Amino acid sequence: MIESDFILTNFDTTKAAEGSFTWKTPSNIALVKYWGKKEPQIPENTSISFTLDACFTLTTLEYTNLDTERSRSAGSYNEMLKQVQHDELEKAERSRSFNFDIYFEGEKKEDFKPKIQKFFERIEQYVPFLKQYDFVIKSRNSFPHSSGIASSASGMSALALCIMSLEKELNPVMTDDYFNKKASFLARLGSGSACRSIEGELIVWGNHSDIKGSSNLFGIKFPYKMHKNFKNYHDTILLVDEGEKQVSSTVGHQLMHNHPFAQQRFLQANENISKLSKILQTGNLKEFSSLVESEALTLHAMMMTSNPYFILMKPNTLKIIHKIWEFRNKANANICFTLDAGANVHVLYPENEKERINNFIIKELVPLCQENHYICDRVGQGAKQIINN
Repeated sequence: MIESDFILTNFDTTKAAEGSFTWKTPSNIALVKYWGKKEPQIPENTSISFTLDACFTLTTLEYTNLDTERSRSAGSYNEMLKQVQHDELEKAERSRSFNFDIYFEGEKKEDFKPKIQKFFERIEQYVPFLKQYDFVIKSRNSFPHSSGIASSASGMSALALCIMSLEKELNPVMTDDYFNKKASFLARLGSGSACRSIEGELIVWGNHSDIKGSSNLFGIKFPYKMHKNFKNYHDTILLVDEGEKQVSSTVGHQLMHNHPFAQQRFLQANENISKLSKILQTGNLKEFSSLVESEALTLHAMMMTSNPYFILMKPNTLKIIHKIWEFRNKANANICFTLDAGANVHVLYPENEKERINNFIIKELVPLCQENHYICDRVGQGAKQIINN
């Protein structure tokens, strides 16, 4: 599919005067990392991620057609006549702005509005009905916001899915496949990694010769049979630092421009996609651990060698990594770690080893977390719509 396939035409907003949609959308954890992009939100290298389950954003989009809202407020025929001239002014204003408020975990968030405004500006050509509605966005996370868990991935994908639900009201013949692809396409324009949070279990984003159907425009499900070793894979997230990240992902991606090692990194990542594709099909857990940990450390190495440079790992991050290595060698366990752009550690391990690895995590690793906070998660199946009563 190409970009023009996602442009909506011939729609009638009277089919959806007012209502709401709610989506529960997971975060994801990249195994091969996406770090570096071109406009508009095109990845410099292919990435692949596990979709999570317990780490999610719940978003409700309430919508009211502005024509409906104005008619209701007019009240009577005479009052409606008085508003004719005012309506023309409103229409002119509507053409210049988006109408929305946003609430996060019950509090109105004016500081979130610029990001949503930019998102709406990017997607308007594909969903041209946006300015014809007044929106209220209500959102909450099941995990700490901006702490290195991909909150932008789950948050922007949830909003994209809500918008797509509204589009489906205007275009009921839309197929589920098109719905998911366009939701991923729109989510990407809000946050690159968000395009990997629409479906599960394994999602690939970015053109790659070894991944059939892969695209820079949206994420796709891993097109080959995943080995049973990776079914129900676990991810225990150790919250080493629950504060906001030192550097945002947006800034981090920008640091790849003119980075001295950028081209080598993009080449390495695309080679690792080929390697990981084979690993995921053959079930080699040792090779999986080696590649995934190398990817995590490479991500942080790129940040440490950028200009300006950042060290996002904390002392306890390193202690956890060394303890994982020691336990793996001593117990011959298939345990490994990965990191996003933050200090928190994702501990990955297979279903059939969960009991002994969980015991190790609780005894040895949880005491190194901030206030002993951690999240037990596993690979999930993707976003789910919550039907409003």
